[in-house]
Amino acid sequence: MDYIRDPQLIESKSFTIIQRIIDQDFPDFVYSCPEEEMIIKRVIHTSADFDYLKNLVFTNDVITELKDFFLTGNGTIFTDTTMALSGINKRVLDKLTIRYECYIADPKISEQAKSKGMTRSMAGIEHAAKKDGPKLFVIGNAPTAIFKLLELIEKGELDAAAVIGVPVGFVGAAESKEALFESDVPAIVARGRKGGSNVAAAIINALLYQLVEREN
Repeated sequence: MDYIRDPQLIESKSFTIIQRIIDQDFPDFVYSCPEEEMIIKRVIHTSADFDYLKNLVFTNDVITELKDFFLTGNGTIFTDTTMALSGINKRVLDKLTIRYECYIADPKISEQAKSKGMTRSMAGIEHAAKKDGPKLFVIGNAPTAIFKLLELIEKGELDAAAVIGVPVGFVGAAESKEALFESDVPAIVARGRKGGSNVAAAIINALLYQLVEREN
């Protein structure tokens, strides 16, 4: 059986097919900037779902905020799942001097969540809020993390450079993302039920690969 074996060629051909389908089925679709185009296309590449052309929205000049965050360096990305963190290109983050954390498996965070009667994701957000430096939150699974983020921001207890809010699911997912969409926080939001940790990682990687020469 003859098939493509080169991973870079597979990816390149995939993006060619994605563009062809967009041209055929969504000829009137317009991107606001090249960064938005690459983010949406990489999410479609990850999910094979063209609904993200309309579901994925960008608020409060988030692209500019994200570029400033990455190019200034010395900030920290906080993810709600190890899957989201594992999917993000660490070599590029290291080159940009961006730290990365996920507290979901931390025993201390688990104990804190149990004692307060909250999810581990919420406890992780509370812990992250106490850390110094610029913060980018990447949420692909836990609606409660978004609700807690917005609560702390409203109280003035947390400052987020931006939030990637794309949790998937049926309980609180759409509602949490809609609350983020309506807030003043710079955000990329997958409105509705769709999303996931793979989508969250794809969004970050799409922007990273435009800022720094890609390293595989």
